[in-house]
Amino acid sequence: MAKYNTYLDISERKVLLRTFDILFLIIALWSAYQYLEFSYFNFSKPQILNWFLLLVFYYILFGEIFQLYNLDVSSNRYLIVRSTVLTAFSTTIFYIFTPYISPELPDNRLQIVYFFLILTIPIIIWRFIYSSVIFSPKYFKSILLIGSSESLETLFNYIKDDNFHCISNYISDKEIEGIQGFINIDSFSLTSLLQDKTITEVVVSDKGFTQEKIDYLNRELISNFKKGVNIVSYESFYENVTLRVPKEYLNHNFYKNLNFSQNNSNRFYLFGLRFLDILISLLGLLVFIGILPIVILGNIMANRGPLFYTQTRVGQNTENFTIYKLRSMIKNAEVNGAVWANKNDSRITSFGKFLRNTRLDEFPQFFNILKGDMSLIGPRPERPEFVKSLEAQIPFYSIRHVVRPGLTGWAQVNYPYANTIEEQETKLRYDLYYIKERDTLMDFKILIKTITTVLFYRGQ
Repeated sequence: MAKYNTYLDISERKVLLRTFDILFLIIALWSAYQYLEFSYFNFSKPQILNWFLLLVFYYILFGEIFQLYNLDVSSNRYLIVRSTVLTAFSTTIFYIFTPYISPELPDNRLQIVYFFLILTIPIIIWRFIYSSVIFSPKYFKSILLIGSSESLETLFNYIKDDNFHCISNYISDKEIEGIQGFINIDSFSLTSLLQDKTITEVVVSDKGFTQEKIDYLNRELISNFKKGVNIVSYESFYENVTLRVPKEYLNHNFYKNLNFSQNNSNRFYLFGLRFLDILISLLGLLVFIGILPIVILGNIMANRGPLFYTQTRVGQNTENFTIYKLRSMIKNAEVNGAVWANKNDSRITSFGKFLRNTRLDEFPQFFNILKGDMSLIGPRPERPEFVKSLEAQIPFYSIRHVVRPGLTGWAQVNYPYANTIEEQETKLRYDLYYIKERDTLMDFKILIKTITTVLFYRGQ
């Protein structure tokens, strides 16, 4: 019988972090109330439950925005301190100024400082313990990979930088340079290997193998599957690691793996999304009107020329519409024809760079959302001249047009500018992943990632 060790997968780690954050907040607040004369959060009051529920809501919300529950952040002590301080500060400000639901402001304003420190120091201590003790390889998933060297080499590029997957061995036709643990596909016994190793998962791709090897491999897999070994396909594992559909899905059998999310026809979901579109676009336009004088001044000083510009973009069902943006490039930037923008595009003005980094150049698109040309979330709309070229070179590119284009999207928050055919194909696979998996939770993740991008000045 194969030996197994327990491990914490990514979702379990995030639940663990949130649970212990809340637990330490309770302990810290109660201890401060009992022993440090902290009176702002009074445990003897009947409203204590409401106070605490509001506090948890704010803390989890701002924790998401400031990446406190990003697992890469949780393994880095500097980032732990930064995210915790920002989360605690934002929570404190919003909490104390929430009327009726939160406690009354104390007469002694130092109580607010104590409140901030209570939300900060215990969490930092617990997170340091997590990064030193719990964040340990013995809690990582231990994986055995089986597949051709060509398939596995692509996957290794993503897994080797992922702290939550540990490759025990890989069975393939030849050794991959720089990767240890090679076992030749011509001389292995999966049963013996699983008995001698602590494996939590076997990832399999039969691409590139002869039928004889596939038959032998299937017999071995069936034998160990009956013993409780977790076996997953290469495509499923790739999708879970990269959060985009694998290239193998884009073939004549695409319908076997690429399906619409049930929410694409869920009227309640679509109604809620449209309601959110209208609400946020109205708020966005109000904010834009408020900052417009500053934008006009910046445009006059460092971006001389028209403030707005329009372009034709391809929308839902390949119907064209006019998109509105703030101009961030020099005038006549495309005098020689349309070209893709790139990260360090020389056509971008100094003020235009600021507009892009802060995403202010996108604010006029709230008008497109209000009109219904776009949604808040969806694949970014592309220009017709680019779409025609991409559809000719990338199979199934037009699939991304089945949903309404968005101001921000899954590809937008996970991948930078794409200015080659290969990069556009990669970006397409992020869009197809969204179409396949879209739901309320995923939309919320995209919004949080977008807010984080703006706050940390990571826009392009």
